[in-house]
Amino acid sequence: MKILISGASGLVGTELKAQLANLGHQPLSLVRRKPNQENEVEWYPSKGYLQPGIMEEVDAVVNLGGAPTGKIPWTKKYKKELVSSRLDATKTLVDAINQAKNPPEVLVSGSAEGIYGDRGDELLKEDSGKGEGFLSDLAYEWEREANKANSRVVLVRTTLVMSPKRGALGRLIPLIKAFLGGPFGTGKQWQAWISLVDEARAIIHLIENKDTEGPYNLAAPQHATTSDLIKAVATAFNRPSWLRVPGWAMKLLLGEAAEELLLGSKKMSSDKLVNTGFEFTHPDLKSAAKYVAAN
Repeated sequence: MKILISGASGLVGTELKAQLANLGHQPLSLVRRKPNQENEVEWYPSKGYLQPGIMEEVDAVVNLGGAPTGKIPWTKKYKKELVSSRLDATKTLVDAINQAKNPPEVLVSGSAEGIYGDRGDELLKEDSGKGEGFLSDLAYEWEREANKANSRVVLVRTTLVMSPKRGALGRLIPLIKAFLGGPFGTGKQWQAWISLVDEARAIIHLIENKDTEGPYNLAAPQHATTSDLIKAVATAFNRPSWLRVPGWAMKLLLGEAAEELLLGSKKMSSDKLVNTGFEFTHPDLKSAAKYVAAN
């Protein structure tokens, strides 16, 4: 298959391209410049421009673009960028899909755990409904834009991606190695997670499985608190995880982003994904932490 990818240079996009190529598929990267390789496609989503005719050539579209929520602080200007970078990209892709005479079979579009908001001990399934807060509003609008596509639409609600490379955990690993790692706030809040390998594998699985549609939680089946997760990673590096960061200090330093990204509780169910026949490479924290530490 030919698969068009936005956000192809990001953490998940890079892994996704590698896995697709290994399976014999042809990933195409959307770039904001003149292409200099045959597997690149030009676009400028802020202007609604996409290389003409490309939707007639591809079998699937994976929409992973968007400014990183982990960039702190969330100024008013940056919050506007978080919104526009997602909605402009999605609208550009959806418009091109809907204008194509022979559109791709499926659009797999990014979303996030943030759609649920802070939900305490509630087990969050795909039909649990929208929560409250900026990230919930953002994910809701992101999904609504994707659902306008005439192709089969799959919405991947991503959580913390465990990887040794980049992302939130990538920034935490140097602290753990320096004996400075520890849980955030009380550490009792639920934190869903998934390994980078399984994140990409799940996206490919949802592309290939034509019976899938709508939202899917991309989260491993083992539930964990923030304390559980950080302890597992620290143990894999043979380090302690004793240095707790108080919630009040995080709120003082990071403001709204601390509450929504790090202190909120999200206990996500993976049942819908598992019921499609997907099997996790890293179904538990111990195996995922070993993967992080070994790479």
